[in-house]
Amino acid sequence: MSREEELLTEIRDLLQVMAEPAIAQRDAKLRATLRGIMGGSEKRSRAIQLMDGSRTQTEIAKESGYDRGDVSKLVKALSTATLVSIREGAPKLLISVPSQFFDKDYRDEQ
Repeated sequence: MSREEELLTEIRDLLQVMAEPAIAQRDAKLRATLRGIMGGSEKRSRAIQLMDGSRTQTEIAKESGYDRGDVSKLVKALSTATLVSIREGAPKLLISVPSQFFDKDYRDEQ
């Protein structure tokens, strides 16, 4: 990665941190829906975190330890709620969430 790319990445990361409160307010209903679908399941949480558009459902199941059929049902539920898009079998989460969104302590605070 070039120095310019590193700087741009750092700037993007800082802007995301600064914008998080506004994004959280804008996406409150979607995040609540995501949290409802995710529930308290650690495996479901890991599976959702892996939905970045680079992995198929089979790969997500392997990496998360979540059953392949259950990943399919999860993707369908998220798709119905318009929380993921699917291209070439690779689901991608459509809303941004902070990395701690999936932590149990963070979920309990919300």
